[in-house]
Amino acid sequence: MESIGADLEVMKRVPLSDEHVDAIRKIAEEKSYKAGEMVAEIGDPMDRFVYVLDGEIEVVDDFTGERLIESTLGPTQFMGELAFLNAGSHTLPMRAAKDTRTLEAPREAMLDLMRKVPELSDHIIDVFSARRRKQFEDERSAIKIVGADRDGAVRAVASFLSRNRIPFQSYDLEGEDKEARKLCTLVDHEPSVVIGTERVIDDPTPRKVARLLGLDLNVCTTKDVDLLIVGGGPAGVAAAVYAGSEGLDALVIEDTAIGGQAGTSSRIENYMGFPTGISGADLVYRGQVQAMKFGTRFVMPRRVEGLRRRDDGTFCAQLDEGDELCARAILVSTGVQYRKLPIARLREFEGAGIYYAATDMEARFCAGKNAVIIGGGNSAGQAAMYLSRVAKCVHLMVRDDSLADSMSSYLTERLEADPGITIHFNHEVKGLDGDQMLERVRVEGPDGEREFECGGLFIMIGAAPNTEWLSGLVELDDKGFVLCGEDVDRPMFAQTSCDGIWAVGDVRASSVKRVASAVGEGSVVVSDIWRYVAARKEAFPNDPPGSQDD
Repeated sequence: MESIGADLEVMKRVPLSDEHVDAIRKIAEEKSYKAGEMVAEIGDPMDRFVYVLDGEIEVVDDFTGERLIESTLGPTQFMGELAFLNAGSHTLPMRAAKDTRTLEAPREAMLDLMRKVPELSDHIIDVFSARRRKQFEDERSAIKIVGADRDGAVRAVASFLSRNRIPFQSYDLEGEDKEARKLCTLVDHEPSVVIGTERVIDDPTPRKVARLLGLDLNVCTTKDVDLLIVGGGPAGVAAAVYAGSEGLDALVIEDTAIGGQAGTSSRIENYMGFPTGISGADLVYRGQVQAMKFGTRFVMPRRVEGLRRRDDGTFCAQLDEGDELCARAILVSTGVQYRKLPIARLREFEGAGIYYAATDMEARFCAGKNAVIIGGGNSAGQAAMYLSRVAKCVHLMVRDDSLADSMSSYLTERLEADPGITIHFNHEVKGLDGDQMLERVRVEGPDGEREFECGGLFIMIGAAPNTEWLSGLVELDDKGFVLCGEDVDRPMFAQTSCDGIWAVGDVRASSVKRVASAVGEGSVVVSDIWRYVAARKEAFPNDPPGSQDD
């Protein structure tokens, strides 16, 4: 199955060409480091591209101060990984192993050079992607998650990092190795999030960790943009790629993780170009890398809570914590969110046995235990297939008496053939039980009620659109989906009733609810947005978004 990058272990080392090094030299300056001098500390912004001329740079084990891995960076190699593209932060300390001389180019200048020289860009991104994959798979990072299985807040941080493909190390509170014991002593044997060797995050949340990683971006200091894309699912990320490639200054805001609901799909096999399948998270992550290459920025986890239109036609989005960001155009790609069941104690067990996604992180929590999935759509089926590899048994609860109308036939056939999956038709979950974690579920079916031991309950039922934040600026149907195109007498399929606002993907009323369709819509809509923004700039050449008084 496809991943986010090549295998670094077998990847052939190819130095940058002399021509490319000469181009970097024109925008860079030489720097020298003495042996033992730090080149980058944990938390330092990735604000420069570092190319090694002479010497050697090593990754440091922040606990021991020794070299972390055997391989180092020598002449003709360069530092960095994918976080460089989005102005992220270093999560591993880097040190000169011997006297070292480098070329260091400012990030913005380097990204501009990469946009102009695609061969250089391809080379660097291939290496960056392979490094990120290696770091993620090997859990090589200064971010340490302790006791995620014991605490919902810590588990939420772990899920955020995992879904966004951000490397972190996971420790059990009963771990016996030296580092685990030291960490447990540091956090007084309580579930925690630790950065480096000493920094314990009080009341950890994904937002706090995102700030430390540079993912949050300070939107208060971010200049206004041409296009604000709200929602980082397949449609939003596809639009981000094309917006960046067409020269639009675009920014994507996502409240949870890049990928949206598609990011929770463990294996997509019917998307063209991936015959062996690809996870939804990896598919959309590849799109995010493409978009960042073209200069589109991603902000997460941030939520848009309201939208207003100024007298000059500019849109201003009100964000959580009172921030505001203005743009010439808005693309609504917020998708849908799974509905929650009216079951007692549901909120109590959310994140503590009840989940709305089945990724690697959630799979760890139900390994060797029963997993119960509620739903009859493709997402529920993909989750069942994925969890069956680690769970003792997967019980799929379906309200109807068949899957024919809600699930792809290839997936239905696989579920029925998998001995680790039991499909219960005409069944509903009626009750939840457990202490601090969900332990049992009560299920009602044609033969009455019975109880299942349960290590994880995955709720994947009907979805509702996420459109409350639009503040009445566009017309919605009776279910809350955005009306577009012919439904509001507009010539373009994604145009809403309000000039300057478009909608694509699942949130659009008449869309086909499939990943491929969402990607197509996000790709196509950008040409219409580009024409609108170009006309606005021509009509108001000296009027950047948000510059007029209300």
